[in-house]
Amino acid sequence: MVDVRNSGLLAWSMKYFAKAHIWTYQHTDGRIGSRLLWLPAALLTTTGRRTGQPRVTATLCLRDGDRVVLPASFGGRDHDPAWYLNIRSDPRVQVQYGPRKWDMTARDATAEERNHYWPRLTRMYPPYRGYREAADRVIPLVICEPI
Repeated sequence: MVDVRNSGLLAWSMKYFAKAHIWTYQHTDGRIGSRLLWLPAALLTTTGRRTGQPRVTATLCLRDGDRVVLPASFGGRDHDPAWYLNIRSDPRVQVQYGPRKWDMTARDATAEERNHYWPRLTRMYPPYRGYREAADRVIPLVICEPI
């Protein structure tokens, strides 16, 4: 029997699931894909820090008025996701939630915002609590606001 965790099969499956999810989200104008595991999901477009090319990522999100809150949890891994590193290099992003798209500016949450949003995020998606406990880093919380 193949050990999925060590074979690379899980990483391969996740990569291609993500690509299919993004493609479906984009090609249905968000009618399919804006919910992932029954949770709100957005498409985040950043500018690649090395290539300068647009990079699209699907991620769970929390809407709060005209803000979109994104945890850069990367499943509790010990390093930040590429999209977060891209934001650190260029904070101009586009966020698509369902059919709507917004040009936004992304920034790290303040300590007060982190205290406000993390409980809401962990109620929405309880595994975030475990990710925060498992990671050997402070998981960034990104606030996207309209330009």
